[in-house]
Amino acid sequence: MNSKLTKKQREQLCDLIGNVDLTLLYKASVHGYDAFAFHQRCNNQGPTLLVAYNNAGYIFGGYTSVDYTQTFNAVTDDTAFLFNIKGAAPLVIKANSGRHLRYGGNSGPSFGDQLYFCYNNQPLVYNQGGNAYQGMAFTFSPATLYGNNTNLIECEVFKVEQKKHQASAKIKPWRNVQWTAKQRDELIKMIRNYKPLPTSVSRVRILMIGPVGAGKSSFFNSVNSIFMGRITSKAMSGSAGTSLTTQFRTYPVKDGREGKPLPFVLCDTMGLEEQSGAGLDIEDISSILQGHIPDRYKFNPVTSFQPDEQKSSRPASLQEKIHCVVYVIDATKISLMSEKLEEKLSAIRKKVNSLAIPQVVLMTKVDEACPDVQEGLQSVYVSSYIKTKVQEVSSRLGVPVSCVLPVKNYSQELELELNCDVLLLTALQQMLNFAEDYLDDVAPM
Repeated sequence: MNSKLTKKQREQLCDLIGNVDLTLLYKASVHGYDAFAFHQRCNNQGPTLLVAYNNAGYIFGGYTSVDYTQTFNAVTDDTAFLFNIKGAAPLVIKANSGRHLRYGGNSGPSFGDQLYFCYNNQPLVYNQGGNAYQGMAFTFSPATLYGNNTNLIECEVFKVEQKKHQASAKIKPWRNVQWTAKQRDELIKMIRNYKPLPTSVSRVRILMIGPVGAGKSSFFNSVNSIFMGRITSKAMSGSAGTSLTTQFRTYPVKDGREGKPLPFVLCDTMGLEEQSGAGLDIEDISSILQGHIPDRYKFNPVTSFQPDEQKSSRPASLQEKIHCVVYVIDATKISLMSEKLEEKLSAIRKKVNSLAIPQVVLMTKVDEACPDVQEGLQSVYVSSYIKTKVQEVSSRLGVPVSCVLPVKNYSQELELELNCDVLLLTALQQMLNFAEDYLDDVAPM
């Protein structure tokens, strides 16, 4: 039993979910456009991907991580999404958080209790309307998803499984990292002893920008943990639907509990959001870059920062400005990044470029993105999947591959871990290097 998907289409769909394999469970042309046949083959199979094909040439469907069953319980799944791959790149429509994905029962596959496949045991798709799904760059409509053509020529359901771990000892790493206590100690020493070149700058200011939940605050907590010698949680972090950071915060890091401040400050911002009038305003970013926004300023998503006239009449000193910009991106959500979010990031990049400030990408949650890396963090630069994610985020954000830094923040751990420290410190050292290049260029001779 073979799928209608081409190799390229299968790879595109797998990439939307992660490092996964697809196993064909149900094929309507073979098993019938029949709810009983669908449930017989697809119930209790874990995460599944439905792919439908219609007369207009659309290939579309949906993913859910929740089992299909024939019980009549309401189902929610914040990871679910709809898609089509008619164009060059997949179009993704994410589920609204907390909405019912479907109600269990004896009907065929459905999404959002609004979109039904194999409707009434016929080769049809039916849209009941509603708002369980929200478009990433558009309002979801039948015309967008499947060209208003309800006649199916095929419907397939795949079991989605994480790829099995493969031995990678003989694979040459695509980046060289020394996973040793000596390397960690050397990185700590270099960061501890770093001094910005201009005497007017005592500490490098690094600005963290990224979507809600990507790990900006967690990165500060992780770096702070390394230098404190224990897990800390000074900055508020978590996975809420809206930004937990509502203020502009400048976080210095001390060298131990009673140590002196280290030569850098991590600046945290409100998270970027897709909707206009929500999350961090781009004009506020411009004010931050130029050193006008004070610590603990509370952001207003509706109105951008209005500087005091007396203070704004004088340019900010080099000490007050931002010296390196870091985009924090969740490795598990790169392929699901919306067009609106990309547009916001593009507008920010243009502003940062105009000020000649160096830019890097911190790619977080690499362990969640790849099972091999979850088994052992040393696999991060051996994993071909992580390498493709690095290349993808490089392409999407317009930064060189060498400026994309994979890391794992501390989140569930109670103790520090060597490999995690090495990745985090390597990323921080690179940020200081880029900031040094900027200061060397702009500081007066």
